[in-house]
Amino acid sequence: MNFIRTVGANTLNFIQSLGSVFLFLLRILAKSGTAFGRIRLSIRQVYFSGVMSVLIIAVSGLFVGMVLGLQGYTQLAKFKSADVLGFMVAASLLRELGPVLAAILFASSAGGAMTSEIGLMKTTEQLEAMNVMAVDPVARVVAPRFWAGVFSMPLLASIFNAAGIYGGYLVGVEWLGLDSGVFWSQMQNNITISYDVVNGLIKSAVFGVAVTLIAVHQGFHCVPTSEGILRASTRTVVSSALTVLALDFVLTAWMFTE
Repeated sequence: MNFIRTVGANTLNFIQSLGSVFLFLLRILAKSGTAFGRIRLSIRQVYFSGVMSVLIIAVSGLFVGMVLGLQGYTQLAKFKSADVLGFMVAASLLRELGPVLAAILFASSAGGAMTSEIGLMKTTEQLEAMNVMAVDPVARVVAPRFWAGVFSMPLLASIFNAAGIYGGYLVGVEWLGLDSGVFWSQMQNNITISYDVVNGLIKSAVFGVAVTLIAVHQGFHCVPTSEGILRASTRTVVSSALTVLALDFVLTAWMFTE
């Protein structure tokens, strides 16, 4: 009975959390007009959440592409199929690794920072001060950060993909001696814009909504203490990673399963 009671309580808490996040999303959407009206505020948040994450995204993508190129060439060479290395690297990055890894890295850097920033504003009673001055904190603080993350995520995933493909080129062509024309021609002949690129961008946009929503929700509803902010930041990273992986399975089954 204790086991059943524990499972039931955890299930109810999970459903309650999903409902809270969904209602918070509706509240953000209702207040998004103010965020779009203050375009300079939104651009500033794009800089902090997107531009400041470019370095880690690009470097990570480069090394992931190099690993893919090295491992892919080693395995493909056993079957005399090393010529398709360019297609293998590009398909792996555009369909799966690019959107997923970029979203997880974004959650670890910008997502945690959003949670900590909003949580600190709550701890120092800045959000309550806005309410006193008849300024909605969701419209002034949360909505610009939410849309900045949603807008930045596909761009960051594209940078990750470009850096990864270049990393695969460095290993496959410059190091292992694969013909450059074969590398690029196999990629161009087999990668399609509508199937590979667009679906990857749709994935990254969905991941951007999920990660940014979790980040702002955790920050806005955290316990207003230093320990509460730390716990909220940790929950943001963990919940975002699990949500991205779960959504990736669902989207892959929908997009790439014939």
